[in-house]
Amino acid sequence: MLLSGADIIVKTLIEQGCETVFGYPGGQIINVYDSLYKYQDEITHILAAHEQGAAHAADGYARATGKPGVVIATSGPGATNLVTGIATAYIDSVPMVAITGNVMTSQIGSDSFQEIDITGVTLPITKHNYFVGKIEDLADTIREAFVIAASGRPGPVLIDVPKDIQQAKYEYEPKAPVVPGGRICAKEIRISPAADCINTAERPFIYFGGGMITSEAQEEMLQLAELIDAPIGCSMMGISGVPTDHPRFLGMQGMHGHYASSMAMHNADCIIALGARFNDRVTGNRAKFSVGAKIVHIDIEGAELGKTTNDAHMLRGDIKMTLAKLLPLIKKNEKPEWMAKVAAFREEEKRVQDNREGMTPRNCLMALNKYLGENTAVATDVGQHQMWAAQTVEFKKTRRFISSGGLGTMGFGMGAAIGAAMATRERSVLVTGDGSFGMNLNEMATAVTYNVPMVILLMNNGVLGMVRQWQTLFFDKHYSNTILDRQTDFVKLAQAFGADGAVATTLEELDGALAKAFACDGPFIVDCRIDKDEFVLPMLPPGGSMDDIIVKVGD
Repeated sequence: MLLSGADIIVKTLIEQGCETVFGYPGGQIINVYDSLYKYQDEITHILAAHEQGAAHAADGYARATGKPGVVIATSGPGATNLVTGIATAYIDSVPMVAITGNVMTSQIGSDSFQEIDITGVTLPITKHNYFVGKIEDLADTIREAFVIAASGRPGPVLIDVPKDIQQAKYEYEPKAPVVPGGRICAKEIRISPAADCINTAERPFIYFGGGMITSEAQEEMLQLAELIDAPIGCSMMGISGVPTDHPRFLGMQGMHGHYASSMAMHNADCIIALGARFNDRVTGNRAKFSVGAKIVHIDIEGAELGKTTNDAHMLRGDIKMTLAKLLPLIKKNEKPEWMAKVAAFREEEKRVQDNREGMTPRNCLMALNKYLGENTAVATDVGQHQMWAAQTVEFKKTRRFISSGGLGTMGFGMGAAIGAAMATRERSVLVTGDGSFGMNLNEMATAVTYNVPMVILLMNNGVLGMVRQWQTLFFDKHYSNTILDRQTDFVKLAQAFGADGAVATTLEELDGALAKAFACDGPFIVDCRIDKDEFVLPMLPPGGSMDDIIVKVGD
């Protein structure tokens, strides 16, 4: 059938199984929006308040489903407003397809109104990007973008389409949805020595990240843990990969990780890493990181193998497929002495954890846990509240912790929570702070417009808490520009947008506010007042190792 380029874009998105897209219209993408109007019975468009919020919503949608999220924007500032969202997805390996409009091909390079070389701008933060100069390439370019975004190590792909390409006509032939590629098994010549290393380990530790979730290798990982009698820990990107209450799961490891998880990794003689990066927040001082431990690293991304650690065995391949080949070579071996040591780490964690009464961050999030459903997606912004959530919120189902890891994007959470709610078709939760929330609170308008069922738990301490914590510990309490001193009434703000909210200054008030929030059909904000001097602990000091771990103020 003969269609315009704009119609081809929308029809190809529908063809690829895309049900929901996020975006914001403008002059150089108006033809696509006209097509979205024509095909609105087949595809839903969510109008964000800002392109950055739309990108984060597409990201949240992708994290909750595993399928590429789609975001659409116009040229110039519309396109550049996507950059932070694209970079967030890129560093966290989230599949995304971004479609931008641009000026006509005859005007490219002439500094036309709202012209920008968005493919050049986003080259370092996309897996691939395209400038579509011929309409005959358009449909297949979109199909290829979906393949690239979801194959191997996932990530964002951008497609820039000039206005005249959107207006031109071409024959469109529907095709079946594409199938992602890139699932390869590690070479057998590498699997066998890795199995020998694991079989001879006396203190094995399994460490997984977002790559394990992407590969859907939970069952194989748990089988390995049972065979070798190993505890399991994760990176922040791995949270929700296994149920929080699994008996072998010690929680998040690293700078602000669970004490037991971090100490188990530190004392292990063999670390089996599954789809996780060994970045600075994981290792601390790399010269002192898990000295003497052999690392068996399995990852689909070869560039991550041996990048920051001296991996003894580097297995490039899909985790699920590689573990399936590895498991038959693993011998059943119980390790009572190692399990006793891990149990001692757990007991020490209980001793040093925050057991105070009142409105502590831990108590507030434990109150939230009582209201979470098995399928509830919990998004966060970035800062102290993010780490408290990572340490405390409980999960039953995978892909339900939605948080910016590598880029650490304040303002991520509001859009991401909207996207996650659209993906799961259930209520989502945003755990945020007053600093992060202030960055993209305009997306409250989006949440109200679409009556998104979401609870916003705002950990309100009146400061930029994580930076203030560093200023307290390492900068002689020089609180330079971290005291917000804002007069914002968040409940009135929510009401101004058309939502509702409540203030909580005690745990009793918090329980009542949460009950009301979870009974609300649309968005509801809980302004949860906590002290400005609350810390995230444990903590590794900058340049420190596990030997320097801070577990209480004054350490």
